[in-house]
Amino acid sequence: MTDANLTALFGAGGPLAACLTGFRPRPEQLAMAQGVAAALVEGHSLVVEAGTGTGKTLAYLIPALDSGLRVVISTGTKTLQDQLFHRDLPMLGKAVGRPVDAQLLKGRANYLCLYRLNQLTAAADELPMSRHGDDIRLLSRWAERTLTGDIAEVSELSENSSLWPRVTSTVDNCLGSRCPLFDDCHVVAARHAAREAEMVVVNHHLLMADLAMKEEGFGQLLPGADALIIDEAHRFPDVAQGFFTIGLGTGQVLDLAGDVRSELVRSGAFDGSLDQRLDELRKTAADARLTLSDGVANLPWDATRDDFRSAFAALGASLDELSSALAAFEDLSPGLQRCRQRAGSMFAAFEAIDSARDDQGLRWIRLARRTFTANVTPLDTAEELSALLESRPAAWVFTSATLAVRDDFQHFISRIGLQDIKTRQIPSPFPFAQIARLYLPRNLPQPNDPKFTDQAVAAMRAAVIASGGHAFLLFTSHRALRRAAELLGDDEDFNFPLLVQGSEPRTRLLEQFAAQPRAVLLGTATFWEGIDIRGHDLVLVAIDRLPFAAPGDPLLAARLEAIRNQGGNPFRDYQLPQAVLSLKQGVGRLIRDYDDYGVVMICDPRLTEKSYGRVFMSSLPPMPVVRELDMIREFYAEHGGAGL
Repeated sequence: MTDANLTALFGAGGPLAACLTGFRPRPEQLAMAQGVAAALVEGHSLVVEAGTGTGKTLAYLIPALDSGLRVVISTGTKTLQDQLFHRDLPMLGKAVGRPVDAQLLKGRANYLCLYRLNQLTAAADELPMSRHGDDIRLLSRWAERTLTGDIAEVSELSENSSLWPRVTSTVDNCLGSRCPLFDDCHVVAARHAAREAEMVVVNHHLLMADLAMKEEGFGQLLPGADALIIDEAHRFPDVAQGFFTIGLGTGQVLDLAGDVRSELVRSGAFDGSLDQRLDELRKTAADARLTLSDGVANLPWDATRDDFRSAFAALGASLDELSSALAAFEDLSPGLQRCRQRAGSMFAAFEAIDSARDDQGLRWIRLARRTFTANVTPLDTAEELSALLESRPAAWVFTSATLAVRDDFQHFISRIGLQDIKTRQIPSPFPFAQIARLYLPRNLPQPNDPKFTDQAVAAMRAAVIASGGHAFLLFTSHRALRRAAELLGDDEDFNFPLLVQGSEPRTRLLEQFAAQPRAVLLGTATFWEGIDIRGHDLVLVAIDRLPFAAPGDPLLAARLEAIRNQGGNPFRDYQLPQAVLSLKQGVGRLIRDYDDYGVVMICDPRLTEKSYGRVFMSSLPPMPVVRELDMIREFYAEHGGAGL
């Protein structure tokens, strides 16, 4: 598509303006579309930061649709994945005058596994499944009529139901082509349809699984893709890192033990000695967890005691013994054959973790209340990731509203490892000087002062009164969130509906925020991104402190040490850029449309008192800075006053 054609398409008299309600021409959107089109035509890689309001979705979808290439689009969230497929692509099809040949492809956990449903149905009379009898019958009736097997079709059953893991598959327990119901498999059907489509919408986890070839037995999506567009690309490096992590934990062990027992019963080959081995396996996993501290945390390997390491070694030995014992049973069914392979893979994971060298990766433990997972993670995955990306000859486009620190993309590029990549920064079209203010209150203590949270919340309270509610109060720690909820909840003069993260599901809190006039929502990281509230429901976003990552995280500590050993500066090269990008995400919740207005409030005095504060300030949208509460009151009065 030529620049002239793009200009006409995105112009005031073009088909987009004719078909899309509220569409307005934006030079920024056209500039991004031209950049994406050039990348697709020339086959080069592009990183493009598109400021809020650019309309980046249309800016990459239009060139992708017109290119004639087979394109895979990957998102960081299911919300955007669904929006692209169910809203944006049909809308664009109407605008361009032809249907879009697209498929939505989800991870396997989103599709019914007929084999596992049959297993569950056969065992429905056994405890503890008998209490789910009605739900099992519901699923069986749905299984007979569904064409896709997408579990989102079953609205009658909660997405948190304990039944879903029993009737969906994982990479570990899927039988692949050996499954007796392979020809009717919903995952196979979905992936076959995706391979035939002009455009496929996936998420980052599924994309990485395909890149890393961790979905054996189903064929790959990517060999036929001419271009890949990674939206919400700021999430991609962390997702990728998870795929290079080797883990072994109680969840995998207990699932394996349960599946072995179910397969033995199904095959009519129940064996007492093998059943005893399964009990021993469960016990070794439980014993290992008992040697670790209570609570939920990430724990460095060096913080574990000798009793854990002995218990972990016993778990490895038990897995090895189970793998050997299953050799006598694996010919009875594909399921038992797969169970033996899983036991062998888990033992290999144990060996990799147990023998890992500190200069090769970080060993750490993820603790949950009743479970644990031991892991080894490479300190730097950029080399491995770049090898995967470069092994797929295609145009790669990475886009997000938060990829650059100031105008520098080096931090993001270094994390994905790609060389010879073009960059482009597209500013937001919104007139921030007229519709937004950055409020930096005076006289607050440093964040390490014990009085900081109380005084920051007091300053936020005053700003909320000035705004008339309609506020997000965002915190960098759960401790600060709880303290703020306590202070404001006990304040009889704070007459605003108070919604607190953790009191109800996130979606429910957002619904209540939109429905209740003058509401104030308190949240942590989960509310810093992926939320799109337009209009005057949100006119204040207050942030307690600069979002530097928690120093106690073992993954972060190891990465910083590796940077130091390589001659780098951990703060400058990693901690500061990560915090800048996180702050940009939080600030981006405020102005979402041309008619929006509001105030971003940041309570951290380091923004003005530390030299690195300038890096944060120059990375944010160009909002006038105010230091006095009276100026905030005047700003709200100019836009309709408090209490809207």
